[in-house]
Amino acid sequence: MNEKLEKGNLYKVVLGLCLPQMLAQFINVLYSIIDRLYITNYGSSGEMMFTSIGICAPIITFITSFFYLVGSGGAPLYSILLGEGSSDKSRSVLNNSFILLLLFGIIVPLLVFIFMEPLLNAFGATSNTMEFSKSYLRIYLISSPFTIIALGLNQFLVSGGHTVKAMLTMIIGAVFNIILDPIFIFGFDMGLEGAAVASVISQVISFLYVIYLIVFKNEIRLGFGNYNLKYIKRILALGFAPFIIAMTDSLCQIALNASIKVHAPVREVDQYIECATIVQSFYFLFAMPLLGVSGGTGAVLSYNFGARNIDRVKKAEFIITLYGIIFTVLSVVISIFTKKAFVNYFTDDSLVRDIAPKMIMFYMIPFVALTFQYTFIDGLTAIGYARYGIYLSLIRKISMIVFAFTLPYAYGVNGCFYSETYSDFISSAITFTVFMLIFNKILNKRKNSVESVLN
Repeated sequence: MNEKLEKGNLYKVVLGLCLPQMLAQFINVLYSIIDRLYITNYGSSGEMMFTSIGICAPIITFITSFFYLVGSGGAPLYSILLGEGSSDKSRSVLNNSFILLLLFGIIVPLLVFIFMEPLLNAFGATSNTMEFSKSYLRIYLISSPFTIIALGLNQFLVSGGHTVKAMLTMIIGAVFNIILDPIFIFGFDMGLEGAAVASVISQVISFLYVIYLIVFKNEIRLGFGNYNLKYIKRILALGFAPFIIAMTDSLCQIALNASIKVHAPVREVDQYIECATIVQSFYFLFAMPLLGVSGGTGAVLSYNFGARNIDRVKKAEFIITLYGIIFTVLSVVISIFTKKAFVNYFTDDSLVRDIAPKMIMFYMIPFVALTFQYTFIDGLTAIGYARYGIYLSLIRKISMIVFAFTLPYAYGVNGCFYSETYSDFISSAITFTVFMLIFNKILNKRKNSVESVLN
């Protein structure tokens, strides 16, 4: 694989890296949507349960974001060191990352469990949805340690160029979840709790598979020892930006739900939150595969940056962005023809059926421009400059939160949804400008440097 990263045809190499990750991300989102589809069809309380999952989503996003702190910090560093030919340092980075993932996997879910009810209140739970949300989240927390470790270690497979193996770890979990969902939801008549149990079992299976790969099948195998405080600090420093980026996704969801609670008519709050859950589910069907394009291809950037193949890094970034644009254009076209059918699968409510398709298009209008936000920030992260990514991504997240609370005063409750459109256009333009100014300077600095990235 290292020879392909260093010498292979870049159009083929990038395509070979991104396609498995795009497929894995798509299937991962699809199983989540199928999960929600089963729930919404579970008797008279199905739609309230569906809304409850949407309320829990920001908390789950917050929990899983901790894998970015370690995985997105350690994995690019690991790949850059492979490019430098430093196998011992790569192994030490991997071992230190595993210990960090284990610690976060235990501590974070425990803290969420302690503060569960105030968190759910903040994220939009009402008297109709609170108990459903609590029962779902209690069970889901059991799987959180396995999820954090599996997703974090999976990043090392991606950064080593093993995207097919990384894809399988996600697909295995998704397939088991799709199979187990109807068994526990309908067969055992467990409803929302059944969906959570199915998720726990599926995440444990994914965890066991990724542990098997990283211990027995990886070129640098996971073990114990070689712990180094300097490496831990470097991992956390590099991973802090992707972590903040992922964690603030939950803040954006909180802002949307909170703004809806303020601006929607009292009797329609749950319907508008249901609408937000449907719109975001549709959006992620395309946004997550785009992440497969930008994040799944980081290995070719990291490895060649480590090997100081600067021209190859430049060409790879161009190809990644080109593939991203092609994908986003197709996504917008597809959304035009599928949005109404998607909404109708989830609800019979006339208000939601009227509003959700319109809001989907407001989410999708700036999607092509968002290519630059994804590919450029992930490109900077892949070469060890994630600190730039944090500022660029926070511009998007902060503007989204501000718009979620201010636009409703101009457009009514629908203005809550317009925040995505405004922030995506503005942040993508800023990211494009900044990237053009700094990328070549970073590469030239690396080209003229003889030091290791850990020095």
